[in-house]
Amino acid sequence: MKLIFPPLIVLAGILSCGNKNSAIDPALSQLQSSQKDTFSKGDTLINFQNSKESNTPIGFLPTFTGKEQTKDWKIVNDGGNNVAAQLATNRGDNYNLLVLESPIYKDFKMSVRVKAISGEEDQGGGLVWRFIDNNNYYVARFNPLESNFRFYRVVNGSRKQLISESIDIPSKVWFTMSIEMIGNKISCYLNENKMIETTDDTFIKPGRVGFWTKADAVTYFDDLTISLLK
Repeated sequence: MKLIFPPLIVLAGILSCGNKNSAIDPALSQLQSSQKDTFSKGDTLINFQNSKESNTPIGFLPTFTGKEQTKDWKIVNDGGNNVAAQLATNRGDNYNLLVLESPIYKDFKMSVRVKAISGEEDQGGGLVWRFIDNNNYYVARFNPLESNFRFYRVVNGSRKQLISESIDIPSKVWFTMSIEMIGNKISCYLNENKMIETTDDTFIKPGRVGFWTKADAVTYFDDLTISLLK
């Protein structure tokens, strides 16, 4: 397993929450035009223990879906352990994203530890993958306010819910979310329990991966692992 520790890192449902004001993030456009996509050649582990507090996680790009509000992703200390945190308290259909700049992935199993800290409109969050740009990607997220785990696709800035499953996990408790993507087959897990299994052909090419929250969901993320599958 290849270990990457920032700051050394180099780089079927109801159509809802459409974002007519969505635009391609200029920072993301600049990244895509200046950097040739690199395919991952091995397994990856990313934690933030050696990262500097209050800095944006190195090797990641903060971005958004919807009408841009505040981007505020920082390294914070959680009981002696540094983690990546989404700290903005945005509103409405604003999706906060932190995307790994490189490499890109196609078939893989990915997991991350997540802790929902606060939020009145929304809480929790999850993972994005096969990310093309800030308006096109898959996302799975858990929300403790709603006690549900959902899988969506976002196309041209419009989010469509594909599957929703009920589950209770309290706020301020770490849980593990895992995604397995092979071809068009998608499996989503919470705490190693498979909750969602489906197929979708919207995004067939490799893409970036990252973290996601909505509106005012302040959320911590740590120990991102990505294992390649064939």
